[in-house]
Amino acid sequence: MRETLWLFLHLETMKTLLLRLWRIWFYLLAGIPVPFLFPFLAIALLFPKGYTVVFWVARNIWAPIILGGSGFYTKIRYAKPLPTGTSYVLVANHTSYIDPFVMLRVSKNPFVFVGKKELVKIPIFGYLYKRAAVMVNRSDKKSRWEVYGRVQQKLDLGYSVCIFPEVSYEDDTIFLNPFKRGAFKIAIDHQLPVVPMVFYDCKRKHPWYPNFGFPGELRVQTFPELYPPKSMEELPVFQEEIRDIIDQGLRDDPKGRQFEAVALEEKRVS
Repeated sequence: MRETLWLFLHLETMKTLLLRLWRIWFYLLAGIPVPFLFPFLAIALLFPKGYTVVFWVARNIWAPIILGGSGFYTKIRYAKPLPTGTSYVLVANHTSYIDPFVMLRVSKNPFVFVGKKELVKIPIFGYLYKRAAVMVNRSDKKSRWEVYGRVQQKLDLGYSVCIFPEVSYEDDTIFLNPFKRGAFKIAIDHQLPVVPMVFYDCKRKHPWYPNFGFPGELRVQTFPELYPPKSMEELPVFQEEIRDIIDQGLRDDPKGRQFEAVALEEKRVS
């Protein structure tokens, strides 16, 4: 009995160590290419449409290195082709640090992320990030309002926008958080179609904290675009309609990965 317990504890320790080493490897894959690509990308961003080049590099070089190097590959099912000849808003559940790289594989058309201002502090990457993305300090009301003007500048250049709309992210016990209104206000203000999608596997295979996970297939399901209402008064209904689509998509997953992840994290913290 004592030997069995010792073996179990030994195996659990080894598993934890391997998960942490795997996560460190992910960070290295994400960080190492940036200094080498920096001069080329920094020059590209000096030009008005230079972000198109940056996006191509991020989608076709940086994201595949990170995903493939971490043992992942994407399988994307499109309900219909993404809208053409117009900008749009991409929204998905946000469950992992790997989500942005998966999103880069979804759309061939350039889009910009609306993301945390804190990422600007990352050496080298932060310089590129603040020139390529739309930054927001979520704790600052003024910063949140200024987002809409910066989004307009990106839309004027023909880009789309990606927003992960959940109110908070880093709690693996939550199946799907409520949504913030920002993505849907942008859609209504600019009359942009919203493309909802579901990331089925990221929460189970690469959660926020390295308590569990494994490499393999990362499935994405897109849904047909929804056109926003004309009136801002209808924003809450439109917002919940999009959330319901994503929530139901997660619940309909035959592999139940989101349920698995929540159950594993609840067991760990209990």
